[in-house]
Amino acid sequence: MKLGAYTAVLHDKPIAEALTMLRDLGLTSAEINSGGFLPAPHLPIADIRVSQDARDTYLGMFTDAGITLTALNCNGNPLHPDPEVRNKHGQDVLDAIELGALLGVKRVVTMSGLPGTDAGAKLPAWSVLPWDSSYLDARDYQWNEVAVPYWRDVQARAVDADVRVCIEMHPHNVVYNPATMLRLAEQIDATHVGAEMDPSHLMWQGIDPVRAIEALGGLVYHAAAKDVRINDAVQVNGVLDDRHGRVAADDPNAISLGGRYTLSTWPESSSWDFVAVGRGHDVAYWSRFLAALQKVDPDMAVNIEHEDAELGQLEGLESAAETLLEASRSA
Repeated sequence: MKLGAYTAVLHDKPIAEALTMLRDLGLTSAEINSGGFLPAPHLPIADIRVSQDARDTYLGMFTDAGITLTALNCNGNPLHPDPEVRNKHGQDVLDAIELGALLGVKRVVTMSGLPGTDAGAKLPAWSVLPWDSSYLDARDYQWNEVAVPYWRDVQARAVDADVRVCIEMHPHNVVYNPATMLRLAEQIDATHVGAEMDPSHLMWQGIDPVRAIEALGGLVYHAAAKDVRINDAVQVNGVLDDRHGRVAADDPNAISLGGRYTLSTWPESSSWDFVAVGRGHDVAYWSRFLAALQKVDPDMAVNIEHEDAELGQLEGLESAAETLLEASRSA
């Protein structure tokens, strides 16, 4: 099993320095952003496309650091009803498949995406609990008219490239839990589209990630290491807490998510928070998580994704790496 990190947390460091930092933490795997919501400071896309020498030089940095490039990441919304977002994010997934094939990287991580409710919609809409048949109408449109045709094309391209596309089961996407992952896989006859097992988004939904791994089995192609802490406020507001705030696109602190859309502020006294590995669930839990993944694929990569707002850039990465490595020894 390869334990590493998604280098988006080290976006301000040159790639060679970022890889050295991972090695010094005892990690052996790296996941590099290639598009989607985030830019790609660690991937010279234009050079990789046109030059074998550039590809060899780039991969040589990983070899020199003792790190394996295990995945490209292009999380975004390839089904967004706004064409400014959809066209870019949708193409980024296809480009990542191409780049992965050129580099010999067999995993591309992304999200399934979320359309609007109908062909005239301008904004994405997530039908969480379709108790009213109008929500079923919206869900049928989202799946039958938008998601399935797009993902059938992705499946075909992934087969041709011999690259596996790993969907992060993320709320506000059509695929957000094992049932929806299995539904998509069945509807597109998936052989090269499966799951990226990021346990954090399952945890706050009340899903046991170990049980989810067992349910999905060989559909799990890749994994993330990110933890969640459930707070006392969940007893009052539940996990579906919408008290987020708006950040204007022209705010100097705004984080763009494509087009005119930005990352919202997090609620105060939140129901739950993303935290570094070990700050929500203990070493014993993470050991069980790794053991379950190992049963699916002994060579699977598990990459830390640091989004703990209470810990600094390196502090959070170091804390997560320490816990993950200890859990691996136990597993």
